[in-house]
Amino acid sequence: MIMKKVAFITGGARGIGKAISERFAKEGYNLIINYKENDIRAKEIKKQLEEKFEIEVMIIKTDLSKEESINNMIDEIYKKYSKIDVLVNNAGVVIDKEFTERSVDDWKETLSVNLIAPFVLTKLIGKKMYKEKSGVIINISSTNGLNTYYPLSVDYDASKSGLISLTYDSAVEFAPYVRVNCIAPGWVNTEMNKDLEENFKKEESERILVKRFGEPGEIANVVYFLASKEASFINSEVIKVDGGWY
Repeated sequence: MIMKKVAFITGGARGIGKAISERFAKEGYNLIINYKENDIRAKEIKKQLEEKFEIEVMIIKTDLSKEESINNMIDEIYKKYSKIDVLVNNAGVVIDKEFTERSVDDWKETLSVNLIAPFVLTKLIGKKMYKEKSGVIINISSTNGLNTYYPLSVDYDASKSGLISLTYDSAVEFAPYVRVNCIAPGWVNTEMNKDLEENFKKEESERILVKRFGEPGEIANVVYFLASKEASFINSEVIKVDGGWY
């Protein structure tokens, strides 16, 4: 009996994360989907994916801002699965506030989910992947982590820049057996961006060479490619998926 591969996606029940879950399900992976709050949505996604693709979906509710919760989640996962083939550090938070109104607690909340949680997960799962001599880790950063001049998201931008550094360092740490890469999406049509003012969206779309925002599935396609054998010679890279924003 051939065992299905297992992909673990944090924040895998909405937005880009949901699209990533669907993409790996389509390819026959069993899934571990981490989520924070919406039990009904997570259960619906589990049911939909299991019925449509005949796979197993483990949903696990965890607050990624707390290390103890992450450790408990990992213990629970490895009780069910002996091996994780792909880790996608996708979960993220953004808090829009004026630069001068932002607090240290805001910074701590953003960094804990966007950067520290990926570090803890990469450390714990990467060690096991290295021991198995096989595995892929993909971090979802942002073009904000590459270049941005937007004080309203200073902590988000810093966290995504840090995630890029984590990618490089993790790739070195777990070489040659574990490939670690990063995707930096630009503007994407997700729940996080649905309340943007129309004038702002129009202005930003004009700065994108393809003249539109991306779709979650377009990010998911690149994630799956990086996890596939076709990308076996790609390691320690950051790939922008932004439609040519300038």
